[in-house]
Amino acid sequence: MPLSFNPVKLFSGSGTIVLAENIAKAYGKELGELTITRFSDGEFQPYFNETVRGCDIFLIQSTNQPNDNLIELLLMTDAAKRASAHYITVVVPYFGLARQDRKDKPRVAIGAKLIANLITASGAHRIMTMDLHAAQIQGFFDIPVDHLDASVIFVPHIKALNLPNLTIASPDMGGSYRARSFAKFFNAEVVICDKRRKRANEIESMSIIGDVTGQDIVLIDDICDTAGTLAKAASLIMENGANSVRAVCTHPVLSGEAYETIENSALSELIVTDTIPLKRESKKIKVLSTADLFARAIANVNEHGSISELFKVD
Repeated sequence: MPLSFNPVKLFSGSGTIVLAENIAKAYGKELGELTITRFSDGEFQPYFNETVRGCDIFLIQSTNQPNDNLIELLLMTDAAKRASAHYITVVVPYFGLARQDRKDKPRVAIGAKLIANLITASGAHRIMTMDLHAAQIQGFFDIPVDHLDASVIFVPHIKALNLPNLTIASPDMGGSYRARSFAKFFNAEVVICDKRRKRANEIESMSIIGDVTGQDIVLIDDICDTAGTLAKAASLIMENGANSVRAVCTHPVLSGEAYETIENSALSELIVTDTIPLKRESKKIKVLSTADLFARAIANVNEHGSISELFKVD
């Protein structure tokens, strides 16, 4: 039985409604009723159709583009605070602007910190998210952060593929730690694609550190945006004698011509989660559900249980 005596209610913004419905189903509850009134100038206002006074509530919304998703979440949180909710947890499967986590050149914003401040100021008591672009973003928050790890979803899937010569790869130097952490589950070797950029989303050159000859390569990344890096890495890997190459990526941002890039690439498949809904289906994209993991995490938060226990992989 839950240790909390307060009613638990789950609500969703409009950007992640399908995932939220699946989380609620896995948790064993219906989503709460919420209306978002939209005005002709584009402004909108969330309204809870049921009382949240004294409740422990979970607001589910990824903050991917468009920016309406972020503003919806902030307004929902503020509305819940003003309606006397007891405890507000924002569940942000994909935390947008996470790539703006530092000043990598003069006179730029640290967007991830700004968003953390906004979420806290809106009235959230806790945030739950998955695979932040940089783990240290947790330190931007002055409220507790539950940082879920999608490897517990991906690892069983990769094991089930029974790849005979599995090698883990990182598409860039920055993701090498992520790739090494993933490789430990398989006792596999790691190779790294070293890329040099002209500017954001445009690669000048790429080379491979390590041997991929005769290997079945799995590229590991957290975000797939334009898919240019993954496509170039896959092509280079196959040119260097790999048997096959596929990619695992938690958050399918997939902007611009990403779908066409993936379908025309050397990738045999791209394995993603449902933290961001796909804009369209693709024969090369496989979606794995995060609903059960988020539902169990919500239950553990409500029952004051361990979150790290959810990340044990057999």
